[in-house]
Amino acid sequence: MRAKMGWLLGLIAGTIAVLFAAVPLAQEKGKVEILWLGQSATRITTVAGKVIVIDPFLVKNPKTPSQYKNLEALGKVDLILVTHGHFDHFADAPALAKMNNVPVYGPAGLNQAAITLGILPPELSVRFGKGGTITPFGPDGVKITATHAEHSSELLWRNPATGKDESHVGGEPVGFIIELENGFKIYHMGDTGLFGDMKFIADYYKPDLVMIPIGGHFVMSPKDAAFATREWLKPKYAIPIHYATIPELKGTPQEYMDALGTTATKVFPINPGDKLTF
Repeated sequence: MRAKMGWLLGLIAGTIAVLFAAVPLAQEKGKVEILWLGQSATRITTVAGKVIVIDPFLVKNPKTPSQYKNLEALGKVDLILVTHGHFDHFADAPALAKMNNVPVYGPAGLNQAAITLGILPPELSVRFGKGGTITPFGPDGVKITATHAEHSSELLWRNPATGKDESHVGGEPVGFIIELENGFKIYHMGDTGLFGDMKFIADYYKPDLVMIPIGGHFVMSPKDAAFATREWLKPKYAIPIHYATIPELKGTPQEYMDALGTTATKVFPINPGDKLTF
């Protein structure tokens, strides 16, 4: 009897150990993990262990660490978000969606084009509009709201019949307010220039962390981004993104922080491949 009891207790202990080993670090500690991979590409691991990938431009991204150019290195993915149709945001979304059999949520026009052109089937390309809120993991899980962004959203597609590149409608660009299970809110701004309703977004949604483009030329410059952060957004934390991948994106985190000056916002000038927990 004692031998059987010892064997049973050992089995239970081993099972518990395996279960805890399988829990993602962010879930085990009750925190949110942010992995930034260059440009706007981001992997968020939520408190409950759900993995959300935003704007997956990895394979041909010159700033993505080499190990993440293999999409399998991201691990399990539960949801993909795309802010607009440009290659440096949408590029790897179709392959990642098919690999994990999970949907891409993005601007309605972009996702409709992806379906019409046969890039993704309807069940993996879910249309989503500004002001709309989704709860992809159930009513008590993550809440994601699409917001305005001041940019464009053409979808470049190579026609397999002709071998030529074509430009297609990509809907309107968006940002995302991502409210996690513990109430922590991330504002991934996508690609955008300044617009006055950033203040409304901040006042209404009250994001804790903003992931803000600073490169200039196609998006806000460091000076613009600093103004938006200091005068309108006023978040607890900021991560500068969308810079240094191409020559036109000249803005740097140091320029952003210099323009920002002394504020209550803590800036994390991280490198692609770095992780943060909140």
